[in-house]
Amino acid sequence: MQNATPTVIAVLALELAPAAAFGLAGECATRAISQWPRLLRLFMPALFALPYAVLGAQQHSLRWQWMTLYTFLPIIVAGLLMQASVVDPEQNGNWRDALVLLTLGVAVDLRWFDSAWPDGVRGLGNLLLLDVGLYGFLGIRRLTGTGFDFHFRGNDWKIGLRELVFFAPAVIVLGLALGFLHPHSYIPTFAKAALSWVGIFVFVAVLEELFFRAWVQNLLERRLGRTPALIIASILFGLSHFNKRSAHFNWRYVLLATIAGIFYGRAWREQRRVPASAITHTCVDWLWSWWF
Repeated sequence: MQNATPTVIAVLALELAPAAAFGLAGECATRAISQWPRLLRLFMPALFALPYAVLGAQQHSLRWQWMTLYTFLPIIVAGLLMQASVVDPEQNGNWRDALVLLTLGVAVDLRWFDSAWPDGVRGLGNLLLLDVGLYGFLGIRRLTGTGFDFHFRGNDWKIGLRELVFFAPAVIVLGLALGFLHPHSYIPTFAKAALSWVGIFVFVAVLEELFFRAWVQNLLERRLGRTPALIIASILFGLSHFNKRSAHFNWRYVLLATIAGIFYGRAWREQRRVPASAITHTCVDWLWSWWF
């Protein structure tokens, strides 16, 4: 996130509002949505196009193709997950769940929608898709056991930092051996370090942990069990990094991210809490950004 103009900040606040509602008052938000008429529940997420419309109009970059996409994609997602909630009330996972996850995941990973947003604020596009997924899976599907609850607990920090301690030594040794990590000395100021940690937490860790742990691993567990779900979700997480920091398939990044996914998944599943795995994830990325 760069170019933080007043309009960008307003759009950011608008996009964070649904995440805050589900993260801080999830039961109330879900219960309120369930009481709306069916058509309202289906078409209400069209409002998720508003942040794009506001920013696009202000920066003269509004395109009707993107506006159409951001208007109808949330409705399609809501419709699919509304059907899934009917045919799969036990929440064992349905092809509609998989289709929604595949669409959202690939769109973010391959940056399909990035060109809709001005340079420096493309993270807003990912947050918009986060809102679409939250509304669909929590508001419509009412998926249980996600752990998307940001009333932080002491155990979130205990579990998150414990998995960091377990993970860091092995991955540092492996990363150095593979020539992937390159130590360098840099001591940031406290303010800069704190701001960086918060930024990684909000714009990277929470999004990825919600997707890979609260949705993917959660649904896989119901069909395959805890260990297979952890392994598969971690492999998918690793593969999602195939194009990071490289124009070609970055197998070193994939390997290390897969190993990281094991520890993030362990942190999430212990008490089924996104904050716990997001803390581990944030600390790993934060330490890496400063010293590796």
